[in-house]
Amino acid sequence: MDSTWFRRFGAAREGAVRLVCFPHAGGAASAFIPLSRALGEHVDVLAVQYPGRQDRRREEPYRSVDAHADALAEAMGPLTDEPYAFFGHSMGAVLAYETAHRLVAAGRPGPCRVFLSGRGAPSPLPSPHDRLGSDTEILRAVRGLGGTGHAVLDDPELLAMVMPALRADYGALGTYRWSGGAPLAAPVTVLIGDADPVVAVDEAAAWHDHTSGDFDLRILPGGHFYLDDRTDEVRDIITDGLLVAGSTA
Repeated sequence: MDSTWFRRFGAAREGAVRLVCFPHAGGAASAFIPLSRALGEHVDVLAVQYPGRQDRRREEPYRSVDAHADALAEAMGPLTDEPYAFFGHSMGAVLAYETAHRLVAAGRPGPCRVFLSGRGAPSPLPSPHDRLGSDTEILRAVRGLGGTGHAVLDDPELLAMVMPALRADYGALGTYRWSGGAPLAAPVTVLIGDADPVVAVDEAAAWHDHTSGDFDLRILPGGHFYLDDRTDEVRDIITDGLLVAGSTA
């Protein structure tokens, strides 16, 4: 395992299905500590640590979804020899989707299931919620979503540490263009909060067109970061989805 890219918050779980988790814009691997603990010994959770944050804060963050997905696919290559699944939240959903495509195109085994959370299906044009030009617009959007604590946003020193990653991530999303192509063969589960201010249910449901496998849409109470308060429900959705994926593999 490439220790640069992946973090495991607990002991390796022999024989368990591996779940690779992709954080949101501005987020870090530690965002998945609660989910990793909730999944316990049944799933081997690896959280992606993007460049430009936490212990990789001195590295330049990627400013392009395509370049970021290329790097992620290369890092994932050695991990595809055993069954694995993806879980991506918000920007992480885009990166999980694009990384899965690259792995399959390179002749690697694809994920047994892809969980896409808090994100509408890709389209040729970026979402207006991604086209943020200034720090003021970015911070207003981040505060509205609620994913970054006010303790960080209101502290000038902490804010200075997270802004480079936020600028890069929103810049990458604002220039991302879905280029079409074949749908994923893996079954897809989409999760969304019923009060998400930036993703409508019909936008989330449109992921149906991006898989030739089974499709499942789960709507949970909450906003964009519904999973912070619904960890146990998300755990159950993941374990049920992996059980189905394993039985049909």
